[in-house]
This record gives sequence, structure tokens and C-alpha cells, in this order.
Amino acid sequence: MLSAKLSKMPQDAAADTIQEAVECLKKGDLVAFPTETVYGLGADAANARALEKLYKVKGRPAAHPVIVHIASQEQLHNWAKHVPEAAIKLADAFWPGPLTLILERAPHVLDAVTGGQDTVGLRIPGHPIALNLLRQFQGGVAAPSANRFGRLSPTTADDVRKEFAGEVSAVLDGGPCAVGIESTIIDLTAERPRILRPGMILKEQIEGVLKERVYDSLGISPGSVTRAPGSLKSHYAPKTPLQVLEFAELVSLVQDAIASSEKRYVVLSFRQYPGAHCPIPWVVLEGNAVECARHLYANLRKMDTLSADCILFEKPPASSEWTGINDRLARACAK
Repeated sequence: MLSAKLSKMPQDAAADTIQEAVECLKKGDLVAFPTETVYGLGADAANARALEKLYKVKGRPAAHPVIVHIASQEQLHNWAKHVPEAAIKLADAFWPGPLTLILERAPHVLDAVTGGQDTVGLRIPGHPIALNLLRQFQGGVAAPSANRFGRLSPTTADDVRKEFAGEVSAVLDGGPCAVGIESTIIDLTAERPRILRPGMILKEQIEGVLKERVYDSLGISPGSVTRAPGSLKSHYAPKTPLQVLEFAELVSLVQDAIASSEKRYVVLSFRQYPGAHCPIPWVVLEGNAVECARHLYANLRKMDTLSADCILFEKPPASSEWTGINDRLARACAK
């Protein structure tokens, strides 16, 4: 379980390039920057041309809303028509941090930010470089993950550079992301609070703050609009096909493949290969959810470079702290 407040991260040498990044944002250019979750691809959320460029470079469908990153709770009123008491409670408890609030949009908020909906997603990221950038920019930055649409999110600056060589005006390097998967998204505009995307801020933690039941909800259903980023059935996917299996089934597949040489698997598992020697790439994962999430995309990216027929991932536990990880894996497996 992630603590309500993230521990303070050390400032990074990239801080001396923040002013350059601010100038890029003001000109309508794109800037990649670290957050505690994943790296974001940022554009001025009040600049329609910058947002158009963001969608084009990322390959993102126009109807998909983006999250606006802000520097302070006071800025909530610049983007939301109404800020309910629940939003203040959650912001006090979890911001800066990996929680996004869905609120009613203010009238001036651009359709390109909201996907044409009457709501807007807002959060204060928990990374010193992101906060410094936002404070100096003095505005909202629309920032989906800095990857091609539907692919693995980046958790290092090198991931971003490889993805968008020459297409982003500035890349701020804040080191590896501490959380590793995208923020929890909670909708506060419905009759009851609803989680649209699980993350490492858990439903139980939110319920503890709000003192009321919080409901689960898929971000998208057949015939509906996309209510939240990252809620399509297929998302966060490596290029190599991925299967999530129970350990016994995983081992059986690997042993059959070794015997027949018909398929080449690579494995991410919470346990060692049971035999004396494993002739294929086999990475043993961290056994707790926080560490597993922190390295999830990095591990999948590494396996994606090995020219395998399939990545096999041992099925994680079903307990609540693994909900965000299981969500990302399910989407990464979907066709």
C-alpha cells in the first residue's frame, strides 16, 4: 500500500533546464517531464494548437481526455466549475501524489483537454521537477504519458527519448519514477465517488479519507464515451504478445517450448525456474506490490527487446494492493 504522502525526492540536476522547458511550453511546444508515476508528455492546457500537436505526436484519439497537472490546490478553481468538499479532503490527504480527481469543468476549459465532456481530470504530481516546472509555468499542463498511444508508459527519460527522438522540444530527466504506474483516477461528479482507473492509491485509502463507500467503475463500456485516460480494453501494451498465467501453467509452457524449440518465451515471475538450469531469459520479480509496480514497465520494456514470441508473466495476487498492477496487465494482454 502506498503511503498517503510520498517521501520527498531529491532535487535533480535537470532542474537547471526547467526554465528552458517553461519557455517551450509558452511557445506551444511539447515538453516531457518526470512525475512520480510515469513520465508525462506536456503541453499548455490553455493552448489549442499545442494540444493539437500533443495529440498528433502521441497518436491519441481526439475524444480521449487528458489530465491537467497543476502546482497548487488553489488552481483547482481555475479549471473546475465546482470543487466539492470531497475533492478538498482527497487533495489534502494525497497531493502531491498519484491521484487524479475528475471534476466538473470550468466553462473556459478546452474540449481538447476534456475529450468534449463536461468534466476535467486534475492532479498535483509528486515529483520536485514536475512541481518546479508547474510553479514556474504558472498554468495547467496537459500531460498524458510520454509514449505512443496504447504502448508501455515510460519510467525513465531514456524511454522518452527513444520513443520521441526529435519530436519533443525538451526532456527533463528526473531519474526512474518512484511509483511506476499511472495515477488512480476517481470521479467525484457522480452521485457516489467512483474509481475509473485503479492505481497505487487504493480504494480503501480513499474510503478512509471520505468516510463513505467508493465504487469501482470501468472507464469505458460498449457504446459509451471514454471517461478517463488509460481505460480502453487494450492499453499499456508491449509490442511482444503478453500472457498472464498461473505459475504451474507458465512452467509447463516453458518446458514444452524448451523441449520442442518451436516457441521462444521470456518470463517475468515471482519465483525462480524450478529446474536446475533455465535456458531462457527469466526475471524474478519483487514480491510486494509497491516494488513490482515501480519496475513493471521497465521490466516489460526490457523483455520487449529480446525478440521473443511471447512474454509470460506470472499472475500476481488478487489482493487490493495489486489491483492497479492487475489492471495494467489485463489491458496489456487484451487484443
